[in-house]
Amino acid sequence: MLISIIAPCYNEEDVLERFHDEVQKVAEELLPLGHDMEFVYVDDGSRDRTLHVLQRLADLDARVRYVSFSRNFGKEAALLAGLKHASGDSVIVMDADLQHPPELIKRMVQLRAEGHDQVIARRTRTGDGMARTLTARLYYRLVNRLVDVELVDGVGDFRLMSRRVVDAVLDLTEYNRFSKGLFAWVGFPSTTFEYENAVREAGRSSWTFKGLLNYGLDGLISFNNRPLRAALYLGMGLLTVAGVYTAWIVAAALVNGVQTPGYVTIITAVTGVAGVQMVMLGVIGEYTGRIYYEVKGRPHFLVKASNVKRAKDLIQ
Repeated sequence: MLISIIAPCYNEEDVLERFHDEVQKVAEELLPLGHDMEFVYVDDGSRDRTLHVLQRLADLDARVRYVSFSRNFGKEAALLAGLKHASGDSVIVMDADLQHPPELIKRMVQLRAEGHDQVIARRTRTGDGMARTLTARLYYRLVNRLVDVELVDGVGDFRLMSRRVVDAVLDLTEYNRFSKGLFAWVGFPSTTFEYENAVREAGRSSWTFKGLLNYGLDGLISFNNRPLRAALYLGMGLLTVAGVYTAWIVAAALVNGVQTPGYVTIITAVTGVAGVQMVMLGVIGEYTGRIYYEVKGRPHFLVKASNVKRAKDLIQ
Protein backbone atom coordinates (compact mmCIF):
# COMPACT_ATOMS: atom_id res chain seq x y z
CA MET A 1 0.00 0.00 0.00
CA LEU A 2 1.29 3.43 -0.95
CA ILE A 3 0.97 6.15 1.70
CA SER A 4 1.17 9.81 0.73
CA ILE A 5 2.37 12.34 3.30
CA ILE A 6 1.10 15.86 2.55
CA ALA A 7 2.89 18.70 4.31
CA PRO A 8 1.95 22.33 3.53
CA CYS A 9 4.95 24.62 4.11
CA TYR A 10 5.21 28.34 4.72
CA ASN A 11 8.63 29.71 5.72
CA GLU A 12 9.77 26.36 7.09
CA GLU A 13 13.40 26.27 5.92
CA ASP A 14 14.72 25.83 9.48
CA VAL A 15 12.77 22.67 10.20
CA LEU A 16 12.05 21.02 6.84
CA GLU A 17 15.12 18.81 6.71
CA ARG A 18 14.56 17.56 10.24
CA PHE A 19 10.90 16.87 9.46
CA HIS A 20 11.87 14.90 6.37
CA ASP A 21 14.41 12.89 8.35
CA GLU A 22 11.71 11.97 10.88
CA VAL A 23 9.14 10.85 8.29
CA GLN A 24 11.88 8.95 6.43
CA LYS A 25 12.55 6.94 9.59
CA VAL A 26 8.87 6.06 9.82
CA ALA A 27 8.85 5.10 6.13
CA GLU A 28 11.75 2.70 6.70
CA GLU A 29 9.90 1.07 9.60
CA LEU A 30 6.74 0.61 7.53
CA LEU A 31 8.47 -0.73 4.42
CA PRO A 32 8.90 -4.31 5.78
CA LEU A 33 5.17 -4.30 6.53
CA GLY A 34 4.33 -3.74 2.87
CA HIS A 35 3.81 0.02 2.99
CA ASP A 36 5.69 2.32 0.63
CA MET A 37 5.60 6.09 1.05
CA GLU A 38 5.76 9.30 -0.96
CA PHE A 39 6.24 12.82 0.38
CA VAL A 40 4.19 15.68 -1.07
CA TYR A 41 5.38 19.12 -0.01
CA VAL A 42 3.45 22.25 -0.95
CA ASP A 43 5.32 25.54 -0.64
CA ASP A 44 2.66 28.17 -0.01
CA GLY A 45 4.61 31.11 -1.41
CA SER A 46 7.30 31.11 1.29
CA ARG A 47 9.57 34.15 1.53
CA ASP A 48 12.56 32.23 2.84
CA ARG A 49 14.56 29.38 1.25
CA THR A 50 11.84 26.76 1.69
CA LEU A 51 11.72 26.07 -2.06
CA HIS A 52 15.50 25.59 -2.24
CA VAL A 53 15.32 23.09 0.63
CA LEU A 54 12.55 21.19 -1.15
CA GLN A 55 14.53 21.08 -4.37
CA ARG A 56 17.52 19.68 -2.49
CA LEU A 57 15.35 17.07 -0.77
CA ALA A 58 13.91 16.05 -4.15
CA ASP A 59 17.44 15.58 -5.53
CA LEU A 60 18.34 13.34 -2.58
CA ASP A 61 15.08 11.38 -2.32
CA ALA A 62 13.15 10.25 -5.40
CA ARG A 63 9.99 9.91 -3.30
CA VAL A 64 9.79 13.67 -2.73
CA ARG A 65 7.26 15.65 -4.76
CA TYR A 66 6.94 19.40 -4.34
CA VAL A 67 4.71 22.15 -5.66
CA SER A 68 5.55 25.80 -5.08
CA PHE A 69 2.91 28.52 -5.41
CA SER A 70 3.45 31.81 -7.20
CA ARG A 71 2.43 33.59 -3.99
CA ASN A 72 0.86 32.85 -0.63
CA PHE A 73 -2.62 31.45 -1.31
CA GLY A 74 -3.26 30.13 2.20
CA LYS A 75 -3.22 26.73 3.86
CA GLU A 76 -6.56 25.66 2.40
CA ALA A 77 -5.17 26.03 -1.14
CA ALA A 78 -2.01 24.19 -0.09
CA LEU A 79 -4.06 21.29 1.28
CA LEU A 80 -6.05 21.14 -1.93
CA ALA A 81 -2.89 21.09 -4.05
CA GLY A 82 -1.46 18.29 -1.93
CA LEU A 83 -4.63 16.22 -2.22
CA LYS A 84 -4.69 16.73 -5.98
CA HIS A 85 -1.13 15.49 -6.32
CA ALA A 86 -1.18 12.64 -3.77
CA SER A 87 -1.42 9.26 -5.45
CA GLY A 88 -1.37 7.03 -2.37
CA ASP A 89 -3.96 4.48 -1.33
CA SER A 90 -3.97 6.37 1.96
CA VAL A 91 -3.14 10.03 2.48
CA ILE A 92 -1.87 11.61 5.70
CA VAL A 93 -2.04 15.38 6.15
CA MET A 94 0.33 16.92 8.70
CA ASP A 95 2.22 20.13 9.47
CA ALA A 96 5.91 20.38 8.63
CA ASP A 97 6.84 22.14 11.88
CA LEU A 98 6.83 18.85 13.87
CA GLN A 99 3.86 19.89 15.99
CA HIS A 100 2.25 16.80 14.46
CA PRO A 101 4.51 13.99 15.74
CA PRO A 102 5.65 11.75 12.83
CA GLU A 103 5.78 8.69 15.11
CA LEU A 104 1.97 8.73 15.17
CA ILE A 105 1.93 7.72 11.51
CA LYS A 106 2.41 4.06 12.46
CA ARG A 107 -0.60 4.17 14.76
CA MET A 108 -2.69 5.73 12.00
CA VAL A 109 -1.69 2.97 9.58
CA GLN A 110 -2.62 0.32 12.14
CA LEU A 111 -6.06 1.85 12.69
CA ARG A 112 -6.55 2.16 8.94
CA ALA A 113 -5.96 -1.61 8.65
CA GLU A 114 -8.93 -2.10 10.99
CA GLY A 115 -11.23 -0.66 8.32
CA HIS A 116 -11.45 3.02 9.22
CA ASP A 117 -11.53 5.41 6.27
CA GLN A 118 -10.50 8.36 8.41
CA VAL A 119 -8.07 8.11 11.32
CA ILE A 120 -8.13 11.44 13.13
CA ALA A 121 -5.56 12.67 15.64
CA ARG A 122 -7.10 14.89 18.31
CA ARG A 123 -4.73 17.25 20.07
CA THR A 124 -5.11 17.71 23.79
CA ARG A 125 -4.90 21.24 25.17
CA THR A 126 -2.19 20.41 27.66
CA GLY A 127 0.02 23.48 28.01
CA ASP A 128 -2.49 25.89 26.50
CA GLY A 129 -3.44 28.94 28.50
CA MET A 130 -6.75 29.05 30.32
CA ALA A 131 -8.06 31.89 28.16
CA ARG A 132 -7.27 30.08 24.91
CA THR A 133 -8.76 26.82 26.15
CA LEU A 134 -11.95 28.51 27.34
CA THR A 135 -12.29 30.48 24.11
CA ALA A 136 -11.88 27.33 22.01
CA ARG A 137 -14.48 25.42 24.02
CA LEU A 138 -16.98 28.25 23.75
CA TYR A 139 -16.38 28.52 20.02
CA TYR A 140 -16.94 24.82 19.36
CA ARG A 141 -20.01 24.77 21.57
CA LEU A 142 -21.45 27.69 19.61
CA VAL A 143 -20.49 26.54 16.15
CA ASN A 144 -21.85 23.01 16.64
CA ARG A 145 -25.25 24.49 17.43
CA LEU A 146 -25.23 26.23 14.05
CA VAL A 147 -23.32 24.23 11.44
CA ASP A 148 -24.54 21.12 9.65
CA VAL A 149 -21.51 19.00 10.64
CA GLU A 150 -19.91 18.28 13.99
CA LEU A 151 -16.58 19.98 14.64
CA VAL A 152 -14.59 18.54 17.55
CA ASP A 153 -12.33 20.63 19.74
CA GLY A 154 -8.70 19.68 19.15
CA VAL A 155 -9.37 18.00 15.79
CA GLY A 156 -7.59 19.66 12.88
CA ASP A 157 -6.02 18.61 9.59
CA PHE A 158 -3.76 15.94 11.09
CA ARG A 159 -5.41 12.74 9.88
CA LEU A 160 -5.18 9.72 7.61
CA MET A 161 -7.74 9.40 4.82
CA SER A 162 -8.46 6.51 2.50
CA ARG A 163 -8.44 7.06 -1.24
CA ARG A 164 -12.24 7.18 -1.43
CA VAL A 165 -12.34 9.91 1.21
CA VAL A 166 -9.73 11.93 -0.71
CA ASP A 167 -11.68 11.52 -3.96
CA ALA A 168 -14.87 12.62 -2.21
CA VAL A 169 -13.17 15.75 -0.84
CA LEU A 170 -11.74 16.58 -4.28
CA ASP A 171 -15.24 16.33 -5.76
CA LEU A 172 -16.23 19.30 -3.56
CA THR A 173 -15.15 22.15 -5.80
CA GLU A 174 -16.22 25.25 -3.86
CA TYR A 175 -13.78 28.16 -3.83
CA ASN A 176 -14.23 29.08 -0.16
CA ARG A 177 -12.87 25.95 1.47
CA PHE A 178 -12.87 24.97 5.14
CA SER A 179 -11.12 21.61 5.11
CA LYS A 180 -11.90 20.70 8.70
CA GLY A 181 -15.60 20.94 7.87
CA LEU A 182 -15.22 19.22 4.49
CA PHE A 183 -13.49 16.25 6.08
CA ALA A 184 -16.37 15.94 8.53
CA TRP A 185 -19.01 16.47 5.85
CA VAL A 186 -17.93 13.58 3.59
CA GLY A 187 -18.30 11.15 6.48
CA PHE A 188 -17.21 7.49 6.05
CA PRO A 189 -16.19 5.26 9.00
CA SER A 190 -13.85 7.22 11.26
CA THR A 191 -11.95 6.82 14.51
CA THR A 192 -10.17 9.33 16.73
CA PHE A 193 -7.27 9.09 19.14
CA GLU A 194 -5.64 11.72 21.32
CA TYR A 195 -2.05 12.91 21.44
CA GLU A 196 -0.17 15.39 23.57
CA ASN A 197 0.35 18.86 22.19
CA ALA A 198 3.89 19.30 20.83
CA VAL A 199 6.00 22.45 20.78
CA ARG A 200 6.89 24.02 17.46
CA GLU A 201 10.49 23.06 16.61
CA ALA A 202 11.57 26.25 14.81
CA GLY A 203 10.28 29.61 13.68
CA ARG A 204 6.95 30.94 14.79
CA SER A 205 3.38 30.35 13.81
CA SER A 206 1.95 32.48 11.02
CA TRP A 207 -1.45 32.40 12.74
CA THR A 208 -2.41 35.72 14.29
CA PHE A 209 -5.47 36.54 16.37
CA LYS A 210 -7.05 38.13 13.28
CA GLY A 211 -6.25 35.06 11.21
CA LEU A 212 -7.76 32.72 13.80
CA LEU A 213 -10.85 34.92 14.02
CA ASN A 214 -11.32 34.86 10.25
CA TYR A 215 -10.75 31.11 10.20
CA GLY A 216 -13.41 30.68 12.87
CA LEU A 217 -15.86 32.80 10.89
CA ASP A 218 -15.15 30.73 7.78
CA GLY A 219 -16.09 27.62 9.71
CA LEU A 220 -19.30 29.23 10.90
CA ILE A 221 -20.44 30.54 7.53
CA SER A 222 -19.18 27.85 5.13
CA PHE A 223 -21.57 25.12 6.24
CA ASN A 224 -24.92 26.73 6.89
CA ASN A 225 -27.21 29.69 6.20
CA ARG A 226 -28.40 30.05 9.77
CA PRO A 227 -26.83 33.48 10.32
CA LEU A 228 -29.11 34.73 7.52
CA ARG A 229 -32.08 33.10 9.20
CA ALA A 230 -31.00 34.58 12.54
CA ALA A 231 -30.86 38.03 10.94
CA LEU A 232 -34.43 37.53 9.72
CA TYR A 233 -35.61 36.45 13.17
CA LEU A 234 -33.83 39.39 14.76
CA GLY A 235 -35.49 41.79 12.36
CA MET A 236 -38.91 40.29 13.09
CA GLY A 237 -38.19 40.55 16.81
CA LEU A 238 -37.24 44.20 16.51
CA LEU A 239 -40.40 44.86 14.48
CA THR A 240 -42.47 43.24 17.23
CA VAL A 241 -40.74 45.29 19.93
CA ALA A 242 -41.25 48.46 17.89
CA GLY A 243 -44.95 47.67 17.51
CA VAL A 244 -45.38 47.05 21.23
CA TYR A 245 -43.46 50.23 22.05
CA THR A 246 -45.61 52.25 19.63
CA ALA A 247 -48.81 50.87 21.16
CA TRP A 248 -47.50 51.76 24.64
CA ILE A 249 -46.67 55.35 23.56
CA VAL A 250 -50.13 55.81 21.99
CA ALA A 251 -51.87 54.41 25.06
CA ALA A 252 -49.79 56.63 27.36
CA ALA A 253 -50.65 59.69 25.22
CA LEU A 254 -54.36 58.90 25.37
CA VAL A 255 -54.29 58.50 29.14
CA ASN A 256 -51.77 61.15 30.22
CA GLY A 257 -51.69 63.47 27.25
CA VAL A 258 -48.77 64.23 24.97
CA GLN A 259 -45.47 64.63 26.80
CA THR A 260 -42.02 65.67 25.61
CA PRO A 261 -40.28 62.53 24.32
CA GLY A 262 -37.16 61.49 26.17
CA TYR A 263 -33.81 62.20 24.58
CA VAL A 264 -32.22 59.05 26.02
CA THR A 265 -35.00 56.83 24.67
CA ILE A 266 -34.66 58.23 21.15
CA ILE A 267 -30.88 57.97 21.04
CA THR A 268 -30.93 54.44 22.46
CA ALA A 269 -33.57 53.28 19.97
CA VAL A 270 -31.85 54.86 16.95
CA THR A 271 -28.42 53.56 17.92
CA GLY A 272 -29.69 50.06 18.69
CA VAL A 273 -31.65 49.71 15.46
CA ALA A 274 -28.79 51.12 13.40
CA GLY A 275 -26.38 48.66 14.99
CA VAL A 276 -28.66 45.73 14.24
CA GLN A 277 -29.04 46.88 10.65
CA MET A 278 -25.26 47.00 10.23
CA VAL A 279 -24.95 43.49 11.62
CA MET A 280 -27.59 42.25 9.20
CA LEU A 281 -25.85 43.95 6.28
CA GLY A 282 -22.57 42.40 7.37
CA VAL A 283 -24.05 38.91 7.44
CA ILE A 284 -25.66 39.38 4.02
CA GLY A 285 -22.40 40.85 2.71
CA GLU A 286 -20.42 37.80 3.85
CA TYR A 287 -22.65 35.44 1.90
CA THR A 288 -22.80 37.76 -1.12
CA GLY A 289 -19.01 38.01 -1.16
CA ARG A 290 -18.69 34.24 -1.15
CA ILE A 291 -21.12 33.95 -4.03
CA TYR A 292 -19.03 36.58 -5.84
CA TYR A 293 -15.85 34.50 -5.50
CA GLU A 294 -17.64 31.30 -6.51
CA VAL A 295 -19.08 32.88 -9.66
CA LYS A 296 -15.71 34.26 -10.81
CA GLY A 297 -14.33 30.74 -10.89
CA ARG A 298 -10.69 31.68 -10.33
CA PRO A 299 -8.18 28.88 -9.66
CA HIS A 300 -7.43 28.10 -6.04
CA PHE A 301 -3.70 28.50 -6.66
CA LEU A 302 -1.03 29.06 -9.32
CA VAL A 303 2.13 26.99 -9.54
CA LYS A 304 5.54 28.67 -9.85
CA ALA A 305 7.77 25.61 -9.66
CA SER A 306 7.28 21.87 -9.30
CA ASN A 307 8.95 18.56 -9.99
CA VAL A 308 5.58 17.23 -11.14
CA LYS A 309 5.70 16.47 -14.86
CA ARG A 310 2.29 17.97 -15.54
CA ALA A 311 2.15 20.82 -13.07
CA LYS A 312 -0.51 22.55 -15.14
CA ASP A 313 -2.93 19.79 -14.15
CA LEU A 314 -2.76 21.08 -10.59
CA ILE A 315 -4.00 24.56 -11.58
CA GLN A 316 -7.72 23.92 -11.17
